[in-house]
This record gives sequence, structure tokens and C-alpha cells, in this order.
Amino acid sequence: MNTLLAGLQQASPEFRPEMEIVRLRAGDVLIERGVEFTHVHFPLDAVLSMLTVVGDGRAVEFATVGREGMSGSSETLTGAGTPMRVIAQVPGNTVRIAAKALRDLARTGQEALRLLLRYNQSVLVQAAQIAACNRLHPVEERCARWLLMTHDRVTRDEFMLTQEFLSQMLGVRRARVNVAAGILQRAGLIRYSRGRIRLTDRAGLEAAACECYGVVRAEYDRLASGPVRPVGEGR
Repeated sequence: MNTLLAGLQQASPEFRPEMEIVRLRAGDVLIERGVEFTHVHFPLDAVLSMLTVVGDGRAVEFATVGREGMSGSSETLTGAGTPMRVIAQVPGNTVRIAAKALRDLARTGQEALRLLLRYNQSVLVQAAQIAACNRLHPVEERCARWLLMTHDRVTRDEFMLTQEFLSQMLGVRRARVNVAAGILQRAGLIRYSRGRIRLTDRAGLEAAACECYGVVRAEYDRLASGPVRPVGEGR
């Protein structure tokens, strides 16, 4: 279950939009910069990447979205266009609903609006922390942080991931990602083969990551522990 969607339904029981389960492939584009979108996605076991794209087409990830969140939350609330791109980072399923249905909910449901604003706050914290992380921390620490954030969202130890894709997400050359992944693998923290990565020592990977992982994780934990809670949480 997507916890944000469950929280919205708890906050506004009358919120029952038409929903569709969509299977995403790695690299599928859900939102393109400058292009109006009509639907938003709430990941179930997929992971989405929010990317900043520069003039020459290069892109760097500034936030990751999993079952705690959704695509296009701020743009849906404001009705403004978006300068970012959102793609499927890890393949899986999402719940897709019309952006208009969510926008209408935000206009009429005070508790739902508060939950969406709190989620947007957590995305801003993540984006700010990743901006600092990309500038200040070694690639192997950033790689460990990224793997932990993805692991939190897919809830399984193994998932598909190419070094080329990871290099795009971290904004570094593939050769540097290869070195960083090699360091983590030799330390026994991960196992990487043929586009699949397995976390073999979660605690060790947390120790190898920079403090940015803990900051972002704490913010999402704070979101989950607020007054509006997903169905079933805390039971």
C-alpha cells in the first residue's frame, strides 16, 4: 500500500477517485518538463526519480519517490507547469489517478491538504540535502546513501540497477560509479552482477553512507508519525 494515498483516504473518506494499477518499466517517463500532465502516480513497489534537466539534456536526480509519496505533488496543488522530469527508477506498480481529482480534494479537504503540504516539505528537505551531498561527499558515500534510500522504498534486498543508470542519478561518470560500487562490494556490503544489485549488509551500508541518508530518513519518519496516519499504522 502507498502510505500517502492511504493517509489521504483516511483524512477524507469520501475521496474515492477512479484508480488504475499501472506497471512501470525502468526509464518510463511519467512527467516531462514543460509538458502538462493529467495523471499522478502513487508507487506501490516501483521507485521514481525526480530529475533536474539542463540545456544539453543531462539530468541529475534531486529526489526519490517510493511508496511513501507520489509524482507531481507540488505541480498538482499549484496548477503550474514543471521544470523537472519524473521517471521510473526501479520497475514496479503504481496507482494512477487523475491530477484533477487530487487538486479538487486539496481544495475541499483541510486535513488532506495539510498532509500533501507536509509531504511536499519532506521532498524539499530531500532535495536540499541531496544538493549538498552531491557537492560535498565522496561518490562511494553518495552511492551507499542512494542504495539505502532505494532499499527503503522497494522493501526487498535485490533490485534491477545498471551502473549507467546509477551514474545518471548521481551525476558522475560511469567509471566513478564502477569504482564506488567496487569498494562497497569488496567490503561485503553489496553484490552486483548483470544489472542487479543485492544488499548483503544493511548495517554496514548505513555505516558507509554519509549523514545525508539519516537526515532524509528522519524527515520521512516525522511525516509518517504526524497526526494524519496511513490506514493500519500504529496498530
